[in-house]
Amino acid sequence: MDLTGVVLEELSQTRLLDHADEVSRVRRECEVQELRIAVQHAVLNNPGTLDPDLARLPGRERSRRYGGPGTAEVAEFCCATLAARLGISPGAGASLIADALDLATRLPLLWRRVQALEVRASYARHVARRTRDLEPDQARYVDCRVVESADGRIPWSRFEVLVAAAVAAADPVAAAEREERAAQDQFAKPTRSTEHGLRGFYVRGPFNVIALLDARVAYIADILAALGDADPVDRRRVKAVAVLANPHLAVELITAFTQWSDRPADPAGPGEPADPGEPAERTGPRPILDWTKVLPQVTVTVHTYAPACACDEPGTGIVRIPDHGPVTADWVRRWLGESAFTIRPVLAVEGQAPVDAYEVPDSHRRAVQVLNPADVFPYATSTSPGSHQLDHTRAYQRGRPGQSRIGNYGPMTGFHHRIKTHGGWQVQQPFPGIFLWRDPYGALYLVDHSGTRRLTLDLAA
Repeated sequence: MDLTGVVLEELSQTRLLDHADEVSRVRRECEVQELRIAVQHAVLNNPGTLDPDLARLPGRERSRRYGGPGTAEVAEFCCATLAARLGISPGAGASLIADALDLATRLPLLWRRVQALEVRASYARHVARRTRDLEPDQARYVDCRVVESADGRIPWSRFEVLVAAAVAAADPVAAAEREERAAQDQFAKPTRSTEHGLRGFYVRGPFNVIALLDARVAYIADILAALGDADPVDRRRVKAVAVLANPHLAVELITAFTQWSDRPADPAGPGEPADPGEPAERTGPRPILDWTKVLPQVTVTVHTYAPACACDEPGTGIVRIPDHGPVTADWVRRWLGESAFTIRPVLAVEGQAPVDAYEVPDSHRRAVQVLNPADVFPYATSTSPGSHQLDHTRAYQRGRPGQSRIGNYGPMTGFHHRIKTHGGWQVQQPFPGIFLWRDPYGALYLVDHSGTRRLTLDLAA
């Protein structure tokens, strides 16, 4: 059915809604077909396709069980080729294969209803993920418990609770162990997401620790207000966290404030009558908090962009800070202006002198992060430099000078590095930061700083 040729403006209200039904059905059919493809792809990439002698060597492709107990193992690199054809990351491709195998092998009732278009793939895949660690008979128990309600008759939030309860009932011992682990799961870490240049910090701990932290933050926020800080209480509490992050300055501030606030009023001077009805003002020096000492010295790489068109005014553009996302230039001046910071310009990124050694110089690493801030494998998602290995696009050969250079590096996670080296993929870097990939079956992908694009060559032209 060709849905793209329908002229929506010519449809009546009834026909438009009927068309929406058709689109919804086609979408479900495509989701089911993706799951079927994933199952068959796993069948074609079974462990028998691997050379057992090669699989024992470091970095080579091995067999791996992506699904739960009882599902078949597959050649681990197969997730990358399927994912690239679907325009998703290799990690998402592995998740698709795992969910599809679990449904086809471990959750037959759900799988039957999914193929009949009675249950959305998203509902079924959620059950597959939640039952991944269960034994096959326990997974089938959950399958029986949730299959009737998986067709959307209850809201998603209620369905999540239903699945969680069924998983716990399937294995009460494991449920108790998960509760114990959760009770011990304490952490204090920043959130991954950023919004308008701001970020969160999440603390999970015993209630008495959180109560103590809350009291200390409130106390410092009150001190800041007493010293003349006119910001709202929530902003003062954020400032209080910054003060507490520097314990020596926090102690100095609390000590100075206590001495100042507890100091008795100055007596009246000679010849000045004391007014008992008017409290005397404290004339001692009020403590002053030096924010340049509170906030740390930082080194920041700020990526600026040339104006997109002639109408763009200088200084009004958007800049990008690694791990913090896009912000305005005014944001950088306003927030980083309170810190002692170092500006490290990245000049002549492509003109740095190559070296003969296999090891990558730090200056080259910084330049590569500017050229390619993300993993350069097709549709890869990682943007964390700490998880990237700098691969030589053209394999390093001893004795050949100048191989470690800008234009012959590509940042990748270890798994994608292994796929590139041993999985039959080919890659070239015709220009620094631009990667042309070919999968083992001939599909071409172009990866640069803007992302991944599938290339289709018209050989008849």
